[in-house]
Amino acid sequence: MTATDVHRSAVPPKQARRAVLSSFVGTAIEWYDFFIYGTAAALVIGPQFFPASSSLASTLAAFTTFAVGFLARPFGGVVMGHFGDRIGRKSMLVLSLTMMGLATVGIGLLPTYATIGVAAPVLLVLLRFAQGIGVGGEWGGAALIATESAAPGKRGLYGAAPQLGVPAGVLGANLAFLLITQLLTDEQFQSWGWRVPFLVSAVLVLVALWIRMGVLESPDFAEVKDSAEVERMPIVQVLRRQWRTVLLAAGTFVATNGIAYVFMVWVLTYGTEQLGFSRPAMLWLLIAACPVWMAGMAFSAWLSDLVGRRRVYVRASVVLLVVSALFFPLLDTGSPVLMLLAMLVLGAALGCTAGPQSALFAELFPARLRYSGASLGYQIGSILGGGFAPIAATSLLAAFGTSWAVTGYFVLLALISLVAIMLLPETRKGADG
Repeated sequence: MTATDVHRSAVPPKQARRAVLSSFVGTAIEWYDFFIYGTAAALVIGPQFFPASSSLASTLAAFTTFAVGFLARPFGGVVMGHFGDRIGRKSMLVLSLTMMGLATVGIGLLPTYATIGVAAPVLLVLLRFAQGIGVGGEWGGAALIATESAAPGKRGLYGAAPQLGVPAGVLGANLAFLLITQLLTDEQFQSWGWRVPFLVSAVLVLVALWIRMGVLESPDFAEVKDSAEVERMPIVQVLRRQWRTVLLAAGTFVATNGIAYVFMVWVLTYGTEQLGFSRPAMLWLLIAACPVWMAGMAFSAWLSDLVGRRRVYVRASVVLLVVSALFFPLLDTGSPVLMLLAMLVLGAALGCTAGPQSALFAELFPARLRYSGASLGYQIGSILGGGFAPIAATSLLAAFGTSWAVTGYFVLLALISLVAIMLLPETRKGADG
């Protein structure tokens, strides 16, 4: 029996469940915070903070600030990954959640351009940057606290917890905006109603912090400390020894992240401005897709414990490639039934690629470098994929005047990720020590 087995067997089942709950709830709330900005960017941020002569310019400016959060994420991943590999996963999870909550509430309280002029977009960018730092350190810690607390043979299933937090955050953000838009007039929503989902975050963050404070440190990190293998500069060692693995890991995430952000954020703008549907109608379509998205994650994570991460990921990536080519043609029919089908199928495909990801990324790196390596791969993939996806979709539609250009972008992202996962090895065998 290895030292890791001893530590893992010493984790009481109640604590293991709390680790999984902490991973899910904290990640869901952090992504709720991140996604309410994306939803607001699609609906209201442009005219409030970036008044311009055209709606296109205003929309592009709003989505540019959305991208700022992604540019900050590798910085958060590197810094929190460094300390997560040196002093522990738990402390970084508490820090990331606190930063995210403070920045989100700050956006909810921020005066608009009409009130304080150019200072408004400047402060918005700074707060968005702080959000990016917080979420940059969140995923790696949440994925590791779940997978490293897992019983042998269940890393994939336990690792689904932070993945499930993503659609849960989308669901919460869109339900919040749907409720607000239904209860208020458009004038009230534009004036102050859009702030409410941001301010509600304060209560949610306090709940998540209470859960996280009661979580034990992961057994894998405890083994690293006990054996005096803590690296002085883990990120340097990752870049020196495993840079290729980091880039391939990032490549596997490009499609899942890039397509998901068009799916979660930009489609709201596309559906209202190009297809003529109301905001509530588009929000309901996205809300309906979230449970299917989560089911795909849970199923593929469970399956990866049985047949392997790579095998599940490759097949899911092929499915995503096919679905990506069909998504906008179905959406463009304007038929509510076919639009719902498009949203459900794409949600399921995205879920199946995301399910094994936590376990895959964790198993690609040794425990002493794992927070740094997994976080860096994830955040590079998020920049190349999701960070510029809404801007790219907006620009492609404006340049070509057809959604086929966006479809081509989807297919390109899906091909990149398929090639990347085919170049990575299987990690499941022997991963549980």
